[in-house]
Amino acid sequence: MKLTLRDKTILIYNTSVDKKAIDIAALDIKEYSSIADIFFICSGTSFRQVQAIADAVEDELLKKGVKCHHIEGYKAGRWILMDYNDLILHIFHEETRKFYNLERLWGDAPAITFDGVEGKTKDEGRGTKETSITSRPSSLVTHLS
Repeated sequence: MKLTLRDKTILIYNTSVDKKAIDIAALDIKEYSSIADIFFICSGTSFRQVQAIADAVEDELLKKGVKCHHIEGYKAGRWILMDYNDLILHIFHEETRKFYNLERLWGDAPAITFDGVEGKTKDEGRGTKETSITSRPSSLVTHLS
């Protein structure tokens, strides 16, 4: 069974939470780029934690038959990029994330927010839409599929 973009996003979110990732964010970039539909961004507080998040995500997606197209930065553990074609996962060491600030660079893209209880859509007045997903049990409450 092929995982939908929604399923991948939820699985990556839940796996990241399980590995104690911090500052989890996702951006819906499909209207702004042809490289992917979603940038999923999270951080770890140590290089080993960054690698552990990457290992766990890769393992969980492989269990579902989803292979990573390309991985960069694993050995250094400062910024690991995992390319799943329609979703690109960025796992940063927290200081490296502050320096590159992808959320600012892709600031026009709608943010997908994660709520622990219920999903909701909100507008923060910047003309961009934020979409939400719930955590456990997870269901994406957006147009993603």
